[in-house]
Amino acid sequence: QVQLVESGGGLVQPGGSLRLSCATSGRTFSSRAMGWFRQAPGKEREFVALVNWVGGTTYYADSVKGRFTIARDDAKNTVYLQMNSLKPEDTAVYYCASGTPAMRIGIQSVNYWGQGTQVTVSS
Repeated sequence: QVQLVESGGGLVQPGGSLRLSCATSGRTFSSRAMGWFRQAPGKEREFVALVNWVGGTTYYADSVKGRFTIARDDAKNTVYLQMNSLKPEDTAVYYCASGTPAMRIGIQSVNYWGQGTQVTVSS
C-alpha cells in the first residue's frame, strides 16, 4: 500500500523558516520523482518543488526559488522541503506528491498524494 505522510507544518512569522518532511512507503519508491505542491484558500493547487529519484535533479516554482530547498534521504525514504524567508503569501496547505518529473507542469502526472500539512505565515 502506498503512503505519503507529511509533517512539519505550523505557524511561523514572516522571515522565519520551517522544514516539511514526507515519509514514503510502499511502491512510491518505484516512482521517478517526488514533489511538493501547495493550495491556498480559494486558489488552485500549484507546483512548488520536485526532485528526481535518479540523478537528483531539482526544479522549483519561480515564486520559491532561492528560498526553498527540496532534498531526499534515500536511507530514510523521506523527502524534505526546507522553507526559508517565508512570506505571508506562502500560507497554504502543502502536499507531498509522487509521480513523474512532468508533475512540475501539471498535477495530472501525480500518482499519489499525501494528506497535506498546514503552513501559516503571519505576525
